[in-house]
Parts: sequence; structure tokens; C-alpha cells
Amino acid sequence: MKLGIVGLPNVGKSTLFNSLTKAGAESANYPFCTIDPNVGIVTVPDNRLKVLGEMYHSKKVTPAVIEFVDIAGLVKGASKGEGLGNQFLANIREVDAIVHVVRCFEDTNVVHVDGSIDPVRDIETINLELIFSDIEILERRIAKVTKQARMDKTLAKEEALLKSLKAHLEEGKMAKTYPLSDDEDEQAWFASYNLLTAKPVIYAANVSEDDLADDGANNPHVARVREQAAAENSEVFVICAQIEQEIAELDDDEKAMFLEDLGLKESGLEKLIAASYKLLGLISYLTSGEDETRAWTITKGTKAPQAAGKIHTDFERGFIRAEVVSYDHLIECGSMTAAKEKGLVRLEGKDYVVQDGDIILFRFNV
Repeated sequence: MKLGIVGLPNVGKSTLFNSLTKAGAESANYPFCTIDPNVGIVTVPDNRLKVLGEMYHSKKVTPAVIEFVDIAGLVKGASKGEGLGNQFLANIREVDAIVHVVRCFEDTNVVHVDGSIDPVRDIETINLELIFSDIEILERRIAKVTKQARMDKTLAKEEALLKSLKAHLEEGKMAKTYPLSDDEDEQAWFASYNLLTAKPVIYAANVSEDDLADDGANNPHVARVREQAAAENSEVFVICAQIEQEIAELDDDEKAMFLEDLGLKESGLEKLIAASYKLLGLISYLTSGEDETRAWTITKGTKAPQAAGKIHTDFERGFIRAEVVSYDHLIECGSMTAAKEKGLVRLEGKDYVVQDGDIILFRFNV
């Protein structure tokens, strides 16, 4: 999974990236200090892996990972090349979802690019730039298709979709709110355009330390971000980038104590990962043995052969069956042998839909 972290200059974007990845991206109180996108790989916390690794005496434990891309600050006019706009837009096209950092804290020492704190205005600024960029992409495609549409019924159908979609964007609406039909051609075309405003969004409401314990409940700026997110089916999580940076320097035991002192159950990274998995409809299944215990990320609804293909294409091609036990059942029983004796280990075929926390051994023959 690849997440792009975006936001206007000086909203705490690079500070958040640093804390999430410990990658040390430069963070300064002026626009465009982030010129090249910084990339950091973050492991997905999963306590189940540690337990299984100890149970199987695994030589190696491999968690799932998320790739974060810190993308250069955006200003009005980015779609026309203002600031580092074009670079920003090119980098954001490659991500699965957008983490949009929105400033919800007051601090006279940190200037806001527009002079005041207004998260909804900030969201609209970035959304408009993305919309303008998407319109440009559609216009280029329309110019190409229109020439041949008179002679080709399929292209005429695509031309109608392109024009309808462009009109939708010109009303200031995001591509993800476009009422797409069930027509397979239309869905395939829509996906191929890779529109920025079709990507899922998670809003990171960056607050001061005082607003963290109650999850921003008394912060009016956070309330407005939540309203905005609800209207477009996006996710929101409240974070204090400054606190996250402090947490990033601690080991696991110190981190747990620090969070407890702040009245928090989880770090911002854990909140973000949970929001990402929910938004993108992702789950993890597990494999475990003496050599390795590992988490594999798949989309909800994935069937056993396709899940096996995540490990190796041969597993999918030669799939015979899957030996499956749920993590909870295995832990209750204490061993695979005991789980088998209780009839909790199942043999599943090609139509089995993999569940979160399934521990699977795939049988295949190529």
C-alpha cells in the first residue's frame, strides 16, 4: 500500500511524515522546503505476528508494510505549475490513497500560507487544484477520442462518459462522487483515467497537544473537518504531529507509558493504519512456520487462490486447497495439533473467501 501525504505549506505535513517514518525529512517554517518527495517504509503493527513467531520458533517475522510519500507543499495555481505544482501532481498519481494533513491548531510562531486557520478553505484549495488537473486529463482524452468517435460506437460511448464526467468536475465536484453506472466498459475507462479526485482520502486533523486526549471533540476546526469528511465518505483521524515526533524517539515500553500519560490508547500511526485499512477495504492473513511468520495484505472478499497468488504466482496457478485456522482458535488451543483435534482446522477450496486473521497453509501443484 502506498499513501501520499499532502497538505498546504506549514500545516505539519513533513513533521508528521518524519514521525511516522523516522526518515528525517527536512521540516522548516517556510513553503517548499520539501522539494523531492521523501519516501519512507513503515511496518504495520500486528501483535499476532509476535505471538505466532514465538509459537512456531520462526527464524524471521515479516510484518506488512506501508509506503509513505511526503509530497511537496501545494499552493493555489499548482495545476497551472505554480510553486511545485506539476511535480506534486505527478507524484500523487502513483499513490493508492491520499492522507490530507489539515491544520487545526493556532500558533503565532508558525505562519499559515493564507494568513489564518480555516481547514475547510484549505481542503477546498487542494481539491480545486486536483479537480483542475483532472479536467486537463479529460480534455486531452476527449480531443483524442472525438476524432474517431464518429466511426466507432464504442469510442462514441466513451466520449459521452468523458464529457459527462468533465461537466461533473466543472461543478466543483470530485470524481469519486460521479454516479458511475454498472456498465463494465465505463468502469474500466473510469479506472484507466487514474483521476486524482477519484482517490480515497484520509484527513489528518493536526491539533495541539491539549486537544489530543478528547480526540479533538472540543476543537471547532476538527468538527468542520469531520463534517467535510462525512459528506464525501472519507476517513478522519486526529493527530498532534509534534507529539508523534516525540513518540517516534521512544522504544516500545517508553511509548506505551507516554501514551498512557497522555490518556491515549494508540499512536497516530496506529490510527492512520486503521483508517487506511478501513478506507481501502484491506485485511491481513497470516502464514507461519519455522522459517518465517508473515502478514499478507489483501482486499476484503479475496478468494483463496488469489490470496495464494500474493505469495507466488505458482501458488495461484497450481492451487489445490487451503488449510485454514483462525488466529483466535489457534491461540485458544495452544497448538496446531490441538486445533486439528478439535476440528477447528478446515480444508477450503477455490471459492473460500479469506478472512482477517486466517492462518493459512496453501497446497499447490505446478
